[in-house]
Amino acid sequence: MLVLTRKSGESIKIGDDIEITILSVKNDHIKIGINAPKNLEILRKELLLQITNENVQASAVQGDLINILKKK
Repeated sequence: MLVLTRKSGESIKIGDDIEITILSVKNDHIKIGINAPKNLEILRKELLLQITNENVQASAVQGDLINILKKK
């Protein structure tokens, strides 16, 4: 993991197409702006984990239903 220190208004570049800018820092909250191509999906990690868990649960239920139908 790369760890950088940035102040409000400073940026980080990732490749040629992505720029992350620190917009503000207050107490333990940091507001960031991300400038990236529109075709690049950007999600908060906790949201991605929630979606992944819901998909796993849904596929387990679907698998259970398929097994029940196969037994009939």
